[in-house]
Formats: sequence, structure tokens, C-alpha cells
Amino acid sequence: MIDTEILQRLSVMLAQRKSAPPESSYVARLYAKGTDAICKKVAEEAAETIMAAKDGDLRHIVYEVSDLWFHSMILLAQFGLSTDDVLAELHRREGISGIDEKASRTGA
Repeated sequence: MIDTEILQRLSVMLAQRKSAPPESSYVARLYAKGTDAICKKVAEEAAETIMAAKDGDLRHIVYEVSDLWFHSMILLAQFGLSTDDVLAELHRREGISGIDEKASRTGA
């Protein structure tokens, strides 16, 4: 099994880059551009993930999902959140029917 602690290490690094000068890294530059730029990048990576899936190229799918996760982590950090918050939510949902979970959010 691959070391899943990479998510926590990346979360720490991304949080640190928020206060770094924009010229110091790609991530710091993206933070400096603001939430709209980060959201645009997440959307771009989601679209690329979909295109890779439609092509059926397994290596390309993994590459694009990695980009999507990375940029989603930047978005989380923009709001003071981390992978721990997402993992806690996934843990909360574990064992709950997707239909029931969605109904609890919509009041349906």
C-alpha cells in the first residue's frame, strides 16, 4: 500500500505556501490570484479528468485525477480547510446509503 500520509504532508505544505511571496512558487502565485483563479483551475482539472476518462487511458486518468486532487487541496487550504476535513466527512458518511445521505442534505 502507498503511504497515504502524503495527503497530510501536502496539506501542511499548501497551508505554508499561503503566506509565501507569489514569486516563490506556483502555489503561492495561485493563492495570490485569489479564489476565482483557484476555482478556475479546479474546473479545468475536472474537465481534463473527464476527457481522460472518456479516452479510457488509465495512466492519463490517474495523472489528471492527481492534478484535480492537488488543486482541490489548494482550494481547501484557501478556506482554512484540509484533507482531514474531507476525510472526516467521508468517515461520517461511511455506511450511509447515498440516497439517504443526499436526502439529509436537501431535506427531501
